[in-house]
Order: sequence, then C-alpha cells, then structure tokens
Amino acid sequence: MSAIQNFTKNDPFADDGEDLTRDVGSQQNYIHIRIQQRNGRKTLTTLQGLPKEYDPKKLLKAFKKEFACNGTLVEDEELGQVIQLQGDQRLKIAEFLTEEGLSKSMIKLHGA
Repeated sequence: MSAIQNFTKNDPFADDGEDLTRDVGSQQNYIHIRIQQRNGRKTLTTLQGLPKEYDPKKLLKAFKKEFACNGTLVEDEELGQVIQLQGDQRLKIAEFLTEEGLSKSMIKLHGA
C-alpha cells in the first residue's frame, strides 16, 4: 500500500513565521458610543476610546451642561476611562465630537 499523501505535506495549522502580535480587528483607534438598558425605560449612554489629548473630566462637564443630563466618569481596567451619561445621548455626543474637530470615521455608534 502506498503512503497517504495528505500527511506528508506541510501542516496547514502550523505557524508560518507570521507576526501574530498585531491585534486582529483592533478597535483602539475608534471612539465607541453605546447604549445600555438599565431598568424599565431608563437607559445609559457610554463613551469610550477617547484620544489622550482630550480631558475626560472637562468633556463630561461640557456634556452634562449641553445635554442637561447627569453623568459620571468610570475607570475600567480594560477600557480605561469610560464616560457614562443618563439617557440616550448617542446622536448628541457624536454631533458634539464632530463639531469639536474629530472625524466622523473615528466615531462608532452602537445599538442604533
């Protein structure tokens, strides 16, 4: 009987020397605006991934004043600083950030 040829070829699952340290599907360069359901009709809007040149405390203060809602700054070990605002403020936040000079391609709206 002849040898099975499939096992003599290169293993398709073996490492081919490719650099695997790059982050596939990286979301690091986007600003994510999400909505979370609390209880009943209450919702929470979260903003994460702000560039380092923006001060989250000043931005939160401006959001609270502009949108007439309450908000807080939460420190997350994976995501860094996350801004939380009461209510559905996704479109308002996106519009505010584009007026401040951020490109619309950097902003990702989730749950729309």
